[in-house]
Amino acid sequence: MFYPDCKNSSVCFMNPDFLVCRNVRVLFGWKFFFLYFWVNSYDTFMITKEQVEIFVTQAHRYGEARLMLCSSGNLSWRVGDKMLVSGTGSWLPVLPPEKVAVCDIISGQVENGVRPSMESVFHLGIFRNRPDVNVVLHFQSEYTTVVACMKNKPLDFNVTLEVPYHVGEVAVLPYFRPGSPELAEAVIEAMQEHDAVLLSNHGQVVCGRDFDEVLERALFFEMACRIIVQSRMDYTVLSQKEVEDLRNSLGLARIP
Repeated sequence: MFYPDCKNSSVCFMNPDFLVCRNVRVLFGWKFFFLYFWVNSYDTFMITKEQVEIFVTQAHRYGEARLMLCSSGNLSWRVGDKMLVSGTGSWLPVLPPEKVAVCDIISGQVENGVRPSMESVFHLGIFRNRPDVNVVLHFQSEYTTVVACMKNKPLDFNVTLEVPYHVGEVAVLPYFRPGSPELAEAVIEAMQEHDAVLLSNHGQVVCGRDFDEVLERALFFEMACRIIVQSRMDYTVLSQKEVEDLRNSLGLARIP
C-alpha cells in the first residue's frame, strides 16, 4: 500500500491496524483524508478496488433487470474468506463503492468500517453452510413480491420447464421482521436445501455459484410469479414425473 513520504504517521482511530499519514489530513483536509482511507483500505483486507468495482457493476445490473422495484435489496459476494455486501441504507441500482462493506465470513467482523446491510447475518450463514454458493441476492421484484403478499400462496412454482431447471423447489417462509434473528435463522435453514426462498410479506432470496446464475434464478422466479398472478391463479404446473423426466433427459443429479 502507498503512503505519502512522511515521518509523522499515527494509528488511525478508525482502525488500529491501519497506519495513515497525518499530513494527508493536514494538507488536504478531512474530506480527502476519509477518501484516502477508503481507497486504500481494501488492499489491507486483501480486497482489491477492481473486485469492488465488479461488485458494484453487478448490483447495478440487477437493478437494470428491475429486481429492486419494491425495495432496495441487498447483495453479497464471497471472495476467498471475505464477503463483500451492500451497506445498510444503500439502494442496489445506484450502489456506490463507498457503501460496500467487507466482512470476514467466519467471524462476521466488519473489516473496512462500512456498516453492512441488516440482513448480512443470513448472507454470512449461507456462505458458511454452502461452500458451493458464492453470491446471495435478496430482492423485491414486482410479481414475486405480489405472490409473497398473497393470502393463499402457491407452493409449487413449476409452471414452465425453466423453473425447475433454473430455480428449483422454492421454500415459502412465514413473515419475520426484516433484520431479525428469527428471519436470519429461517433463511439460513431453508437455504441449506433450496436455492430460492419466498419471504411472506417481504421479498425473496436466491443464491448461486456466480452472478450470472443468480440473475437467471431471480428472473425465472419472477417469470413464474408473473404467470401465476396474470393467470389469476388459474394455472397448471409440471408433475413430479415430468420434472424427473426433465432431470433424466439432461443428465442431472438434481434440479437445479
